[in-house]
Amino acid sequence: MRGSQVDHSTTDQRLLDSRGPADWVHTDPWRVMRIQAEFVEGFGALAELGPAIGVFGSARTGVDEPAYAQAEQLGRALVEAGFAVLTGGGPGAMEAANKGASEAGGVSVGLGIELPFESGLNRWVDKGINFRYFFTRKTMFVKYAQGFVVLPGGLGTFDELFEALTLVQTQKVTSFPVVLLGTDYWSGLLDWLRNTVLAQGKISESDLKMMTLTDDVAEAVQIMVDAREGHGPAAQPARQPE
Repeated sequence: MRGSQVDHSTTDQRLLDSRGPADWVHTDPWRVMRIQAEFVEGFGALAELGPAIGVFGSARTGVDEPAYAQAEQLGRALVEAGFAVLTGGGPGAMEAANKGASEAGGVSVGLGIELPFESGLNRWVDKGINFRYFFTRKTMFVKYAQGFVVLPGGLGTFDELFEALTLVQTQKVTSFPVVLLGTDYWSGLLDWLRNTVLAQGKISESDLKMMTLTDDVAEAVQIMVDAREGHGPAAQPARQPE
């Protein structure tokens, strides 16, 4: 730098002499540091997690709904198959999967997100991290999970599902099975993808084969086991209920 651009103070001097307003903590450079800190915390907490499966589903699933019992069964079965269970740490289907994993003596992980209408992680989370940023949290799910099982859910669940499918389609991740659990709930989506999106050439037939549709928890878990052990394809063609 030359002329008027030359700074005659030092970085240490500006740091120690600063008595100005605190607006700087809300600026983008400071956010970069927060983002970096979230990545460091997540990588450090999950580095030795071992094989894990991400389980997604609605926070609004009631404890008396069949999907809650199914998520609990799934969490237990995944632990028995040697997996840790990763959820978003919230209530509903996430809580049920964490409960099943925790009661089975496995590793029950919750990757929470700062939201105005949810507070804290559910009580069945044994290892938990809260994130400010969705993209940091998503990275942790994809990096430390070997596959996703997706129960009935809303926009957040759809987001995680299509994020995973996009990463598989673009080969950002490989050998990453995705199972949709609940034929009544997901069949309409698959029909639309096949009859509209595929029919208009917006996706390929192989894109539909990235997902397996089932009601069988044992089948969902076996697909994850097969992918872990390198037996068979990572994803089976999505089947419609008979």
